[in-house]
Amino acid sequence: MVLKRVSPEEYRQAGVLYDIHIAAAKFFQEALARSREAREYLRERGISQETVAEFGIGFAPPERDALLLHLINLGFRPDDILRAGLAVKTERGLQIDRFRGRIIFPIHDHFGKVVGFTGRILPRLASDRTGKYLNSPETPIFNKSRVLYGLFKAKPFIREQGEVILVEGQTDFLLSWQSGVRNVAAASGTALTADHLRILRRLSERVVLCFDNDAAGLAAGERAIELALREDFHVRVVVFGDEEGAKDPAEVALRDAAALKKLFASARPVLDFYLQRYLGAVPQGDTPDAFLALKKGVRAILAKLHAVQSSVERNLWIKELSARTGIAEHALMEEFEQITPSLQQRSDVAEDTFPGSLPKASRAEKAAQLLLAAALRREDFSILEDVEPFFPARYQQALSLLRAGARRAEDDPKLDALLSFLILRAGMAEVEDAEIASLKQVLYSEHEKKLYREIARTVREAESKGDEQRLSALLEQLNRYIHERRHHNGAKN
Repeated sequence: MVLKRVSPEEYRQAGVLYDIHIAAAKFFQEALARSREAREYLRERGISQETVAEFGIGFAPPERDALLLHLINLGFRPDDILRAGLAVKTERGLQIDRFRGRIIFPIHDHFGKVVGFTGRILPRLASDRTGKYLNSPETPIFNKSRVLYGLFKAKPFIREQGEVILVEGQTDFLLSWQSGVRNVAAASGTALTADHLRILRRLSERVVLCFDNDAAGLAAGERAIELALREDFHVRVVVFGDEEGAKDPAEVALRDAAALKKLFASARPVLDFYLQRYLGAVPQGDTPDAFLALKKGVRAILAKLHAVQSSVERNLWIKELSARTGIAEHALMEEFEQITPSLQQRSDVAEDTFPGSLPKASRAEKAAQLLLAAALRREDFSILEDVEPFFPARYQQALSLLRAGARRAEDDPKLDALLSFLILRAGMAEVEDAEIASLKQVLYSEHEKKLYREIARTVREAESKGDEQRLSALLEQLNRYIHERRHHNGAKN
């Protein structure tokens, strides 16, 4: 393994970001103590004062620059506050607080340091233009695909019990914790990633995955199952919504803490979940419809089997599937070997190409992701008209499909994976107007850099060929571009 050399300046800058987050967390906690409305909201959600104190929950005042001014007064530079993700720039270039009028949940890394925040808008301040949840962006100290909410507290309990329970968000985590379920963590602000699971695999080889019983919940749940199976976890499943009133862990915990513990303890083995999902509605009898439904369901389960790493576990799946369906084991194995693991391959493309919040993407691609997700969430693609020409090619394709109402691209696995990612990202958090303006500026800037590189490359080619006429024309074009860029930057400043 090659370790990246970290310079003293990078250490210093990271230290500044940590200090800013410590100061911000304290500010939010003090603001919560002054806000009766915010405290009442937490009380109504069932979060106790002890839990609020233990996890440092706070409140971001609704003013545009309350935190910003506080941090500046403490001696922090505006540029560092912006780099920490706690401020955004407006279209006029002014800095304002990213989090305003929101309950604040600090996000800790696995050593207990605050590295980011999630903000939940107070109901009174919610609007169609304001997302319910808002998360810190990725920064040098915060990688969403490698941080699990609450894990810094839950690690010893996960090791002790030999199993981790993964829930969806902060409230589910906090109320599970209050109920006495301590081997719990949440992947909040992003979809579950292989990196999350590799971190958990160091603590336990067993995982309980929790998800909703609607179409989106089941789709996300199956992706999480396949990721966990590929990391060689023993997987069990709890599907909320299966039974009346069991909407999510938080709701069950509020009704009856003992019932939540029982629900987690009785989580179904993943094969039982698949059998119910794909064979539960197969008609009885020897009719053609029953045969086709059975065949389709069996093939779907066998496709999932490609994610299982252990050959022993694969054989156990085959034996169980044979016992449940009456199909001979050798016939199931032959069918399994013939099936192209399309569902698995699609999941691989999604993870490899777009892991978590897509850290491998270029700056232009990351900006395009967030802008497309924002337009999709708002159902308003007109906000992208001025920057569409500057999108990378595949994001232009995605925009055309989304604008036309398409949500799949089955003939193009990579584009299909991108659409799936954007749809998931759109459901996570609102991108506010100020951030949209900043993201557009990133696209403009990256386009200008690309244009400059192309001109400079062509100049070098003409120079090497001794084409003086072509070289003269290109140098004039390059000088004109540099002049326009300086003029443009001067106008912005």
